[in-house]
Amino acid sequence: MGMRLKNLNALLPLVFLFLFFYFPLISILKEGLWDNGITLRYILRAISNSYHRRVIFFTFWQALASTLLTLFLGFPGAYIFAKYEFPGKGILKALLTVPFVMPSIMVALGFILLFGRVGIITQILGRDLGILYSWKAIILAHAFYNFPVVVRMVSSLWQRINPHYEEAAISLGARGFTLFRKVTLPMLMPAIFASSMLTFVFCFLSFSVPLILGGYQYATIEVDIFTSIMTLLDFKTGAALAIIQIFLSLIFMYLYLKSLDLYAKAEKQKVFREPVHLTFKKLISARGLLIIFYSLVVFLFILSPLLAVIYHSFTYGGSFTLEWYRRVFSPEYNPIFGANSITAIRNSLLFGFSAVILSTFLALSIAYIMYRWRFKGKNFFDAIVMLPLASSAITLGLGYIRAFHKPPLEFLGTWYLIIFAHTIIAYPFVLRSVSTSLKKINPNLKEAAMSLGVNELGAFLKVELPLAFGGIIVGAIFAFAMSIAELGATYMIYRPEYTTITIAIYRFLGSRQLGPASAMSVLLILVSTIAFIVIEKTGEEIW
Repeated sequence: MGMRLKNLNALLPLVFLFLFFYFPLISILKEGLWDNGITLRYILRAISNSYHRRVIFFTFWQALASTLLTLFLGFPGAYIFAKYEFPGKGILKALLTVPFVMPSIMVALGFILLFGRVGIITQILGRDLGILYSWKAIILAHAFYNFPVVVRMVSSLWQRINPHYEEAAISLGARGFTLFRKVTLPMLMPAIFASSMLTFVFCFLSFSVPLILGGYQYATIEVDIFTSIMTLLDFKTGAALAIIQIFLSLIFMYLYLKSLDLYAKAEKQKVFREPVHLTFKKLISARGLLIIFYSLVVFLFILSPLLAVIYHSFTYGGSFTLEWYRRVFSPEYNPIFGANSITAIRNSLLFGFSAVILSTFLALSIAYIMYRWRFKGKNFFDAIVMLPLASSAITLGLGYIRAFHKPPLEFLGTWYLIIFAHTIIAYPFVLRSVSTSLKKINPNLKEAAMSLGVNELGAFLKVELPLAFGGIIVGAIFAFAMSIAELGATYMIYRPEYTTITIAIYRFLGSRQLGPASAMSVLLILVSTIAFIVIEKTGEEIW
């Protein structure tokens, strides 16, 4: 009976992954590599096209530039959080979680309201800075999203660097930048490399930000695939571009996972250096003023897009109004997306909570197999269950279009296919969160429980699962935040009656109705704010 239960635990998640990830992936490979036999014609045609080559090059370039800017913004913050204790540090640290759980389409709207021709910053400066609808906006928005990752990962390792190494170097004459370059920096490299690779992957696979802030002139591979499928109906070219993207993202994800192993090993150091308390006298020194200045810049950088959206949702022509909210909550107001706003809100909540349940169950089943079973081919199992992490929403949407458009698997256009797509997108992050929590649990606790007569599964459910509950909650919150923020895959497979908040915002933006778009975005801000408060209170790191 126990062995049957084990086999069932392993079989259910693998069946789900095969049906709703690998089967669509195989459909893409077939579309792009098959024409009366295996062929590279469509891939070569895509690569030989000057526009597609430029898109591929720009995708690399913007991801690299975004990563460098992210490091530039995040590294000083990592130093401050690792070294100092000061008033307001907790608030500032909580704010760092905001960008990571904010829907990208809402951030794109915030940048439009700030840097547009009649934007807030444009009006303050009296001239257009030329940021909107350019590579500059894409890089700034990506840095907004990802610099908290750099701050958290690098500061976490910086706190664990044994101060005796630096003290020994100082006794040998090392000072200032020489001390940092020869001693501190090499020990920080695992965190720097891991956070940089994660940032690069996120920017490489980004969709909403390049689509809205860059337009087709600054399209990335994601936008190119979307355009080929949804606008030009060229499935062969879209599949060929998706195959190229999958190949490249697999390489980058492999490098990230390797860097994550190095980071995990380096973070195991148990020495925590005591932060220096900044008194009022130290705060008004040159170093203290620099910390205050950086904190203010971070504060404005994070909050300005959010405040711009909130301000615009309550104003019209400079006057206070609730008209945009009246339209959002009015069942009669459905001029452009085929479903009223109440339906969009209901759909987002339904899809979000459903994705939480499914992705949590999937992650728990896989985490139990990965970290509590010993069997041949375990490394291969680890690879196949983590592969969705290297996929993108647009690629998944294309796979669903090709895999589920005809009997016996005619799921296209159904509400539950959207839930399955959100589950596949969110579950790797839930798995990462759960796995991190399970790794921290002393295996002796399980052995003690089993010595008292509990079987392996019982020990997991009664001992380890309660101890990992914080990680499960964080993973569930991230799954919900990712579900309600998802745009790419949902837009490719939905019907009007299954419109979500993000699709409604995108349709409002497309028709230049910024007021209703702002009001809908504020609803997303409220939900995401609750999510990040829970994450911060729980205190688990899943980067």
